Amino acid sequence: MRRLHGVAVLLLVIFATSPLAAQPSLARSSDQVQDRVVKIYGAGGLGGLDTFQSGFLVSPVGHVATAWSTVLDVTPFVILSDGRRFEGEIVGFEPELELAVLKIDAGDLPFFKVPQESDPSSVPTSIPTWGDPVLAVSNLFNIATGNEPASVLQGRIAARSKLDARRGTFQTAYRGEVWLLDLVANNPGAAGGALVDLSGNLLGMLGKELRDRKTGVWLNYAIPADVLRGPIGDIIAGRKTVLPSTDQPLLARERAHSPDGLGIGLIPDVLEMTPVYIDTVAADSPAAGSDLNPDDLVLLVNGRRVAHQREFRDQLRRIDRRDNVILTIQRNNEILEAVLRP
Repeated sequence: MRRLHGVAVLLLVIFATSPLAAQPSLARSSDQVQDRVVKIYGAGGLGGLDTFQSGFLVSPVGHVATAWSTVLDVTPFVILSDGRRFEGEIVGFEPELELAVLKIDAGDLPFFKVPQESDPSSVPTSIPTWGDPVLAVSNLFNIATGNEPASVLQGRIAARSKLDARRGTFQTAYRGEVWLLDLVANNPGAAGGALVDLSGNLLGMLGKELRDRKTGVWLNYAIPADVLRGPIGDIIAGRKTVLPSTDQPLLARERAHSPDGLGIGLIPDVLEMTPVYIDTVAADSPAAGSDLNPDDLVLLVNGRRVAHQREFRDQLRRIDRRDNVILTIQRNNEILEAVLRP
């Protein structure tokens, strides 16, 4: 509560002191992006993990771009600006970009245009530079739970640079181009929110909170829209999907892979959708040979998402035990690929 009060004061100070606060363009920009930003609720809670984050609409038929996180470990719910609530299906994600695309059953929605790379006419004509004013729109601190407007923070572009935080005190899976921001944008719950210019054009997606608890250093950044444009377009167009495969038939158990056969012991399957966390790794097994560790979270099997242990076993049943198995795992904040050879 104390921290939320501080955010409220910050918002008042920003808008009261900024010379842009009285300009109608700023109010219009804020209003026109509100209906394109959504609130997302899912897993979390344990170990201080957040149960909520932000996202934004990228198609008129309900595609939502957001940050990949533990919030999406179970089927998430998406709440639109008008308070409507939908179950979100994860149709694709890029773990290395910490990007996920959800789909809700809705249509005729306002959205941020994320143009195809093959459509040069849709590429923005102006590129943000140092000092340009920006707005960060998100559901930070869960201040909007229904049809309340999302938070809007005003700041400026500080720089565009490569993020290689794993070598320092921060931990993040993403290593690439970012907008560094001169505003406190990456609060809990803000991940996946929209960074826009004063004309309401999408500039990027707000990243996760990167804060060194020992030194107090706090890095505020967004992944540029031009970095996300290709992956989002591919996912929406169906050129890249991580939905579980049903094309391959289920094989007889003695012909197919299994967790035990790969040397993987999973945590107890006691929930309806128990995540695929590795509990033990058998010595001299394919899992040990690929350097899998306890507490690794399996995200993909041969490029297909496995949201829970039943899907994991099902996908392994569709792979001949003589074939390699490629697992994409999350280890702490790193995304790694492991090839398990029988």
